[in-house]
Amino acid sequence: MTEAAETVKTTPLHALHVELGARMVPFAGYDMPVQYPLGILKEHQHTREKAGLFDVSHMGQVRLKPMGSTGTDPAAALETLVPGDITGLALGRTRYTLFLNEQGGILDDLMVTNAGDHLFLVVNAACKEQDIAHMRAKLAGLVEVEHLDDLALLALQGPLAAEVMARFVPEAATMKFMSCLTGVFNGLPVTLTRSGYTGEDGYEISCANADAEAIARALLAESEVEAIGLGARDSLRLEAGLCLYGHDIDTTTTPVDGALEWTLPKRRRAEGGFPGHAVIVQQLADGASRRRVGIQPDGRQPAREHTDILDANGAKIGEITSGGFGPTAGTPVAMGYVDRAHSAIGTPVTLMVRGKPLPARVAALPFVAQRYYRG
Repeated sequence: MTEAAETVKTTPLHALHVELGARMVPFAGYDMPVQYPLGILKEHQHTREKAGLFDVSHMGQVRLKPMGSTGTDPAAALETLVPGDITGLALGRTRYTLFLNEQGGILDDLMVTNAGDHLFLVVNAACKEQDIAHMRAKLAGLVEVEHLDDLALLALQGPLAAEVMARFVPEAATMKFMSCLTGVFNGLPVTLTRSGYTGEDGYEISCANADAEAIARALLAESEVEAIGLGARDSLRLEAGLCLYGHDIDTTTTPVDGALEWTLPKRRRAEGGFPGHAVIVQQLADGASRRRVGIQPDGRQPAREHTDILDANGAKIGEITSGGFGPTAGTPVAMGYVDRAHSAIGTPVTLMVRGKPLPARVAALPFVAQRYYRG
Protein backbone atom coordinates (compact mmCIF):
# COMPACT_ATOMS: atom_id res chain seq x y z
CA MET A 1 0.00 0.00 0.00
CA THR A 2 1.33 3.44 -0.93
CA GLU A 3 1.75 6.24 1.55
CA ALA A 4 -1.01 8.20 -0.26
CA ALA A 5 -3.41 5.29 0.11
CA GLU A 6 -2.61 5.00 3.80
CA THR A 7 -3.30 8.67 4.49
CA VAL A 8 -6.57 9.05 2.58
CA LYS A 9 -9.46 9.82 4.95
CA THR A 10 -13.02 8.56 4.92
CA THR A 11 -16.31 10.10 6.01
CA PRO A 12 -18.77 8.38 8.38
CA LEU A 13 -20.82 7.39 5.30
CA HIS A 14 -17.98 5.61 3.47
CA ALA A 15 -19.37 2.10 4.00
CA LEU A 16 -22.81 3.25 2.81
CA HIS A 17 -21.32 4.71 -0.39
CA VAL A 18 -19.60 1.39 -1.12
CA GLU A 19 -22.80 -0.52 -0.34
CA LEU A 20 -24.69 1.72 -2.79
CA GLY A 21 -22.20 0.93 -5.54
CA ALA A 22 -20.50 4.32 -5.68
CA ARG A 23 -17.37 4.85 -7.74
CA MET A 24 -14.95 6.26 -5.18
CA VAL A 25 -12.17 8.74 -5.98
CA PRO A 26 -9.67 10.73 -3.90
CA PHE A 27 -10.87 14.30 -3.33
CA ALA A 28 -9.40 16.85 -0.89
CA GLY A 29 -7.67 14.04 0.99
CA TYR A 30 -10.83 11.91 1.29
CA ASP A 31 -12.16 8.84 -0.48
CA MET A 32 -15.38 10.29 -1.92
CA PRO A 33 -18.19 9.11 -4.23
CA VAL A 34 -17.94 10.70 -7.68
CA GLN A 35 -21.04 8.87 -8.93
CA TYR A 36 -23.44 6.03 -8.20
CA PRO A 37 -24.89 3.42 -10.61
CA LEU A 38 -27.55 5.97 -11.67
CA GLY A 39 -24.76 7.96 -13.39
CA ILE A 40 -23.79 11.63 -13.30
CA LEU A 41 -26.30 12.81 -15.91
CA LYS A 42 -29.30 11.20 -14.21
CA GLU A 43 -28.06 12.22 -10.76
CA HIS A 44 -27.88 15.82 -11.96
CA GLN A 45 -31.36 15.69 -13.48
CA HIS A 46 -32.81 13.99 -10.40
CA THR A 47 -31.52 16.79 -8.17
CA ARG A 48 -33.03 19.45 -10.45
CA GLU A 49 -36.39 17.61 -10.56
CA LYS A 50 -36.76 15.96 -7.14
CA ALA A 51 -34.20 15.69 -4.30
CA GLY A 52 -30.59 14.55 -4.11
CA LEU A 53 -28.59 13.60 -1.02
CA PHE A 54 -24.91 14.53 -0.91
CA ASP A 55 -22.23 13.56 1.60
CA VAL A 56 -20.27 16.74 2.35
CA SER A 57 -18.76 15.50 5.61
CA HIS A 58 -15.28 16.24 4.26
CA MET A 59 -16.03 19.96 4.72
CA GLY A 60 -14.72 21.63 7.87
CA GLN A 61 -17.14 22.59 10.64
CA VAL A 62 -15.84 25.10 13.16
CA ARG A 63 -17.19 26.85 16.26
CA LEU A 64 -15.98 30.33 17.26
CA LYS A 65 -16.86 31.35 20.80
CA PRO A 66 -15.64 33.92 23.32
CA MET A 67 -12.56 32.96 25.29
CA GLY A 68 -13.85 32.93 28.84
CA SER A 69 -16.59 35.14 30.27
CA THR A 70 -14.96 38.38 29.13
CA GLY A 71 -13.75 37.25 25.71
CA THR A 72 -14.06 39.20 22.48
CA ASP A 73 -17.28 39.05 20.46
CA PRO A 74 -16.56 36.33 17.86
CA ALA A 75 -18.37 38.32 15.15
CA ALA A 76 -16.15 41.37 15.68
CA ALA A 77 -13.07 39.15 15.78
CA LEU A 78 -14.00 37.35 12.55
CA GLU A 79 -14.53 40.68 10.77
CA THR A 80 -10.77 41.24 11.03
CA LEU A 81 -10.31 38.32 8.62
CA VAL A 82 -13.33 38.57 6.27
CA PRO A 83 -15.10 41.45 4.45
CA GLY A 84 -18.64 40.30 5.30
CA ASP A 85 -21.00 41.98 7.76
CA ILE A 86 -20.78 39.46 10.60
CA THR A 87 -21.65 41.74 13.54
CA GLY A 88 -24.91 42.59 11.77
CA LEU A 89 -25.82 38.95 11.16
CA ALA A 90 -29.14 38.23 12.87
CA LEU A 91 -29.61 35.28 15.20
CA GLY A 92 -30.22 32.11 13.24
CA ARG A 93 -29.06 33.59 9.94
CA THR A 94 -26.24 32.43 7.67
CA ARG A 95 -23.93 34.45 5.43
CA TYR A 96 -21.43 33.61 2.67
CA THR A 97 -18.09 35.39 3.01
CA LEU A 98 -14.38 35.08 2.20
CA PHE A 99 -11.07 34.75 4.02
CA LEU A 100 -8.70 37.26 2.37
CA ASN A 101 -4.95 37.87 2.40
CA GLU A 102 -3.25 41.27 2.54
CA GLN A 103 -3.35 41.54 -1.27
CA GLY A 104 -7.10 40.95 -1.29
CA GLY A 105 -6.60 37.40 -2.62
CA ILE A 106 -9.13 34.79 -1.55
CA LEU A 107 -7.80 32.20 0.93
CA ASP A 108 -11.14 30.36 1.05
CA ASP A 109 -14.88 30.93 0.85
CA LEU A 110 -17.03 29.95 3.80
CA MET A 111 -20.48 30.03 5.40
CA VAL A 112 -20.97 31.75 8.77
CA THR A 113 -24.04 31.26 10.98
CA ASN A 114 -24.99 33.27 14.06
CA ALA A 115 -25.84 30.48 16.52
CA GLY A 116 -26.36 32.77 19.50
CA ASP A 117 -23.54 32.06 21.94
CA HIS A 118 -21.15 31.19 19.10
CA LEU A 119 -20.54 31.42 15.36
CA PHE A 120 -20.82 28.22 13.33
CA LEU A 121 -18.57 28.10 10.26
CA VAL A 122 -18.39 25.69 7.33
CA VAL A 123 -15.17 25.86 5.30
CA ASN A 124 -13.87 23.94 2.30
CA ALA A 125 -12.37 20.50 2.77
CA ALA A 126 -9.07 21.20 1.03
CA CYS A 127 -8.58 24.41 3.04
CA LYS A 128 -9.90 23.47 6.47
CA GLU A 129 -6.57 22.76 8.17
CA GLN A 130 -5.03 26.01 6.93
CA ASP A 131 -8.23 27.96 7.71
CA ILE A 132 -8.26 26.70 11.29
CA ALA A 133 -4.54 27.47 11.69
CA HIS A 134 -5.12 30.93 10.19
CA MET A 135 -7.93 31.72 12.64
CA ARG A 136 -6.01 30.37 15.62
CA ALA A 137 -2.97 32.45 14.72
CA LYS A 138 -4.81 35.68 13.92
CA LEU A 139 -7.46 35.46 16.67
CA ALA A 140 -5.23 34.07 19.44
CA GLY A 141 -6.31 35.30 22.86
CA LEU A 142 -9.56 36.70 21.45
CA VAL A 143 -11.81 33.74 20.65
CA GLU A 144 -11.72 29.98 20.92
CA VAL A 145 -11.49 28.18 17.56
CA GLU A 146 -12.94 24.69 17.90
CA HIS A 147 -12.73 22.20 15.02
CA LEU A 148 -15.93 20.13 15.21
CA ASP A 149 -14.46 16.96 13.75
CA ASP A 150 -17.05 14.87 15.60
CA LEU A 151 -19.74 16.16 13.21
CA ALA A 152 -20.82 14.95 9.78
CA LEU A 153 -22.51 17.09 7.13
CA LEU A 154 -25.15 16.04 4.59
CA ALA A 155 -26.86 18.14 1.92
CA LEU A 156 -30.40 17.49 0.71
CA GLN A 157 -30.97 19.51 -2.46
CA GLY A 158 -33.75 19.92 -4.99
CA PRO A 159 -37.30 21.25 -5.42
CA LEU A 160 -38.77 18.46 -3.26
CA ALA A 161 -36.15 18.76 -0.49
CA ALA A 162 -38.43 20.82 1.76
CA GLU A 163 -41.32 18.39 1.38
CA VAL A 164 -39.07 15.49 2.35
CA MET A 165 -37.33 17.28 5.22
CA ALA A 166 -40.64 18.40 6.73
CA ARG A 167 -41.62 14.74 7.28
CA PHE A 168 -38.75 14.47 9.77
CA VAL A 169 -38.33 18.06 11.02
CA PRO A 170 -41.69 19.82 10.48
CA GLU A 171 -40.39 23.29 11.33
CA ALA A 172 -37.91 23.03 8.43
CA ALA A 173 -40.73 23.68 5.96
CA THR A 174 -40.97 27.39 6.77
CA MET A 175 -37.24 28.13 7.06
CA LYS A 176 -36.04 30.81 4.66
CA PHE A 177 -32.91 30.64 2.50
CA MET A 178 -29.76 31.19 4.58
CA SER A 179 -31.43 30.54 7.92
CA CYS A 180 -30.57 27.98 10.60
CA LEU A 181 -32.33 25.99 13.28
CA THR A 182 -31.57 23.19 15.71
CA GLY A 183 -34.05 20.33 15.59
CA VAL A 184 -34.61 16.63 16.06
CA PHE A 185 -34.57 14.14 13.17
CA ASN A 186 -36.00 10.73 14.12
CA GLY A 187 -34.92 11.39 17.70
CA LEU A 188 -31.41 12.55 16.66
CA PRO A 189 -30.21 16.13 17.23
CA VAL A 190 -29.41 18.06 14.04
CA THR A 191 -28.56 21.59 12.99
CA LEU A 192 -30.18 22.56 9.69
CA THR A 193 -29.25 25.46 7.45
CA ARG A 194 -31.42 26.17 4.43
CA SER A 195 -28.56 26.39 2.00
CA GLY A 196 -26.47 24.31 -0.36
CA TYR A 197 -24.36 24.63 -3.48
CA THR A 198 -26.51 23.43 -6.37
CA GLY A 199 -28.65 26.48 -7.10
CA GLU A 200 -31.67 24.54 -5.82
CA ASP A 201 -33.64 24.84 -2.60
CA GLY A 202 -32.40 22.55 0.12
CA TYR A 203 -30.67 22.01 3.43
CA GLU A 204 -27.32 21.20 4.94
CA ILE A 205 -27.68 18.82 7.88
CA SER A 206 -25.00 18.87 10.57
CA CYS A 207 -25.16 15.86 12.89
CA ALA A 208 -22.99 13.61 15.04
CA ASN A 209 -20.72 11.27 13.07
CA ALA A 210 -22.42 8.32 14.76
CA ASP A 211 -25.86 9.49 13.56
CA ALA A 212 -24.99 10.26 9.94
CA GLU A 213 -25.73 6.84 8.50
CA ALA A 214 -29.14 6.54 10.18
CA ILE A 215 -30.13 9.98 8.87
CA ALA A 216 -28.84 9.24 5.38
CA ARG A 217 -30.67 5.89 5.22
CA ALA A 218 -33.91 7.50 6.41
CA LEU A 219 -33.71 10.16 3.69
CA LEU A 220 -32.73 7.67 0.98
CA ALA A 221 -35.75 5.54 1.92
CA GLU A 222 -38.01 8.39 0.75
CA SER A 223 -39.13 7.86 -2.85
CA GLU A 224 -38.05 11.34 -3.97
CA VAL A 225 -34.43 11.01 -2.80
CA GLU A 226 -31.38 9.56 -4.58
CA ALA A 227 -27.72 9.51 -3.52
CA ILE A 228 -25.71 12.01 -5.58
CA GLY A 229 -21.94 12.11 -6.08
CA LEU A 230 -19.31 14.79 -6.65
CA GLY A 231 -19.67 14.62 -10.44
CA ALA A 232 -23.23 15.90 -10.44
CA ARG A 233 -22.45 18.31 -7.59
CA ASP A 234 -19.89 19.95 -9.88
CA SER A 235 -22.19 20.23 -12.91
CA LEU A 236 -25.02 21.55 -10.73
CA ARG A 237 -22.93 24.31 -9.13
CA LEU A 238 -21.41 25.26 -12.51
CA GLU A 239 -24.84 25.73 -14.09
CA ALA A 240 -25.79 27.83 -11.05
CA GLY A 241 -22.73 30.07 -11.58
CA LEU A 242 -21.21 29.15 -8.20
CA CYS A 243 -17.45 29.27 -7.68
CA LEU A 244 -15.35 26.24 -6.77
CA TYR A 245 -12.43 27.22 -4.55
CA GLY A 246 -9.06 26.38 -6.07
CA HIS A 247 -10.52 26.68 -9.57
CA ASP A 248 -12.69 29.79 -10.03
CA ILE A 249 -11.32 31.66 -7.01
CA ASP A 250 -8.00 31.40 -5.18
CA THR A 251 -5.24 33.55 -3.69
CA THR A 252 -4.59 35.19 -7.09
CA THR A 253 -8.19 36.44 -7.38
CA THR A 254 -9.88 39.21 -5.40
CA PRO A 255 -13.63 39.49 -4.78
CA VAL A 256 -13.75 42.16 -7.50
CA ASP A 257 -11.91 39.98 -10.02
CA GLY A 258 -14.29 37.15 -9.13
CA ALA A 259 -17.51 39.21 -9.60
CA LEU A 260 -18.22 38.77 -5.88
CA GLU A 261 -18.73 42.44 -4.98
CA TRP A 262 -22.02 41.45 -3.35
CA THR A 263 -19.95 39.96 -0.51
CA LEU A 264 -18.61 43.46 0.25
CA PRO A 265 -21.34 45.41 2.09
CA LYS A 266 -21.32 49.19 2.26
CA ARG A 267 -20.25 49.40 5.92
CA ARG A 268 -17.23 47.17 5.43
CA ARG A 269 -16.17 48.98 2.27
CA ALA A 270 -16.24 52.26 4.18
CA GLU A 271 -14.78 51.10 7.50
CA GLY A 272 -12.27 48.53 6.28
CA GLY A 273 -10.52 46.56 8.98
CA PHE A 274 -10.12 43.40 6.89
CA PRO A 275 -7.11 42.15 4.89
CA GLY A 276 -6.71 43.62 1.41
CA HIS A 277 -9.15 46.48 2.04
CA ALA A 278 -7.03 49.10 0.26
CA VAL A 279 -6.56 46.90 -2.82
CA ILE A 280 -10.25 46.08 -3.00
CA VAL A 281 -11.42 49.69 -2.56
CA GLN A 282 -9.06 50.72 -5.36
CA GLN A 283 -10.47 48.00 -7.62
CA LEU A 284 -14.04 49.01 -6.79
CA ALA A 285 -13.21 52.58 -7.82
CA ASP A 286 -11.12 51.87 -10.92
CA GLY A 287 -12.27 48.40 -11.96
CA ALA A 288 -10.21 45.20 -11.90
CA SER A 289 -8.01 44.28 -14.84
CA ARG A 290 -9.88 41.01 -15.35
CA ARG A 291 -13.28 39.58 -14.57
CA ARG A 292 -14.93 36.21 -13.91
CA VAL A 293 -17.60 35.67 -16.55
CA GLY A 294 -19.82 32.97 -17.97
CA ILE A 295 -18.67 31.48 -21.27
CA GLN A 296 -21.13 29.88 -23.69
CA PRO A 297 -19.39 27.71 -26.31
CA ASP A 298 -21.14 27.26 -29.64
CA GLY A 299 -22.13 23.71 -30.60
CA ARG A 300 -21.81 20.67 -28.34
CA GLN A 301 -18.07 20.55 -27.55
CA PRO A 302 -17.33 21.43 -23.89
CA ALA A 303 -14.35 23.58 -22.94
CA ARG A 304 -12.51 22.35 -19.84
CA GLU A 305 -10.43 24.07 -17.19
CA HIS A 306 -7.24 25.77 -18.47
CA THR A 307 -8.65 26.22 -22.00
CA ASP A 308 -7.25 29.46 -23.46
CA ILE A 309 -9.72 32.24 -24.32
CA LEU A 310 -8.74 34.35 -27.36
CA ASP A 311 -10.02 37.61 -28.83
CA ALA A 312 -10.96 38.21 -32.47
CA ASN A 313 -7.29 38.73 -33.37
CA GLY A 314 -6.15 35.47 -31.78
CA ALA A 315 -4.55 37.11 -28.73
CA LYS A 316 -5.00 35.35 -25.40
CA ILE A 317 -7.35 37.33 -23.13
CA GLY A 318 -8.09 34.76 -20.46
CA GLU A 319 -8.63 31.16 -19.41
CA ILE A 320 -11.47 28.80 -18.52
CA THR A 321 -11.53 27.89 -14.81
CA SER A 322 -14.54 25.51 -14.83
CA GLY A 323 -16.22 23.92 -17.81
CA GLY A 324 -18.30 20.98 -18.92
CA PHE A 325 -21.69 20.04 -20.29
CA GLY A 326 -24.73 21.48 -18.52
CA PRO A 327 -27.42 18.79 -18.51
CA THR A 328 -30.21 21.20 -17.54
CA ALA A 329 -28.94 24.01 -19.76
CA GLY A 330 -28.69 21.48 -22.59
CA THR A 331 -25.43 23.00 -23.81
CA PRO A 332 -21.77 23.22 -22.83
CA VAL A 333 -21.23 25.80 -20.07
CA ALA A 334 -18.10 27.33 -18.60
CA MET A 335 -16.73 30.05 -16.35
CA GLY A 336 -13.42 31.79 -16.62
CA TYR A 337 -11.52 35.05 -16.48
CA VAL A 338 -11.12 37.53 -19.33
CA ASP A 339 -9.57 40.98 -19.41
CA ARG A 340 -11.99 43.77 -18.59
CA ALA A 341 -12.21 45.02 -22.19
CA HIS A 342 -13.77 41.70 -23.25
CA SER A 343 -16.03 41.06 -20.23
CA ALA A 344 -19.31 42.49 -21.54
CA ILE A 345 -22.12 39.95 -22.00
CA GLY A 346 -22.37 38.90 -25.63
CA THR A 347 -18.72 39.57 -26.48
CA PRO A 348 -17.57 37.00 -29.08
CA VAL A 349 -14.46 35.00 -28.10
CA THR A 350 -12.61 31.94 -29.33
CA LEU A 351 -11.72 28.90 -27.22
CA MET A 352 -8.72 26.73 -28.10
CA VAL A 353 -10.04 23.21 -27.48
CA ARG A 354 -7.52 20.45 -28.26
CA GLY A 355 -5.68 22.78 -30.60
CA LYS A 356 -8.80 23.75 -32.54
CA PRO A 357 -10.57 27.13 -32.39
CA LEU A 358 -14.13 26.97 -31.02
CA PRO A 359 -16.46 29.99 -31.27
CA ALA A 360 -18.02 31.13 -27.99
CA ARG A 361 -19.37 34.23 -26.30
CA VAL A 362 -19.37 35.85 -22.88
CA ALA A 363 -22.65 34.87 -21.20
CA ALA A 364 -24.68 35.95 -18.19
CA LEU A 365 -24.49 33.88 -15.01
CA PRO A 366 -26.16 31.72 -13.85
CA PHE A 367 -26.86 29.43 -16.81
CA VAL A 368 -29.79 27.89 -14.90
CA ALA A 369 -31.94 30.06 -12.62
CA GLN A 370 -31.27 29.65 -8.90
CA ARG A 371 -34.36 28.51 -6.98
CA TYR A 372 -33.70 29.35 -3.33
CA TYR A 373 -36.68 29.59 -0.96
CA ARG A 374 -36.98 33.15 0.33
CA GLY A 375 -40.42 32.83 1.90
